[in-house]
Amino acid sequence: MPTKTHIESTHTGEHILSEASGARSRESGMLASGNLPAGAVLAMNGAGDYVPLAPAAADGTEVAKAVLYGAADASETPQPITVHVRACEVHGALLGWPEAADEAAITAGTNDLVSRGVIVRD
Repeated sequence: MPTKTHIESTHTGEHILSEASGARSRESGMLASGNLPAGAVLAMNGAGDYVPLAPAAADGTEVAKAVLYGAADASETPQPITVHVRACEVHGALLGWPEAADEAAITAGTNDLVSRGVIVRD
């Protein structure tokens, strides 16, 4: 009997190593677009909604602002989400970077997160 290989996506909160008590590390927001797994690195658009990080952009969406707590699909309509924005440590290997992100873009995004208090650990 042949076997099948199944690849699981990142589970809700699986990227978290530690976070502050209560709601200090997390905030609510809206995901304006994208179908993203937990741990996706997010930017913020001009309207104040979260969007997938776009390293090649020059409109502010190239700056990493948050990490998505649980998977969300805003392909058709914006969706409410929870994000990690401060006072937490996340597992770097479980973060979701855009496919086009090269090493320099990941380093810049990591530095953006660290400046906000989201520490990326290996």
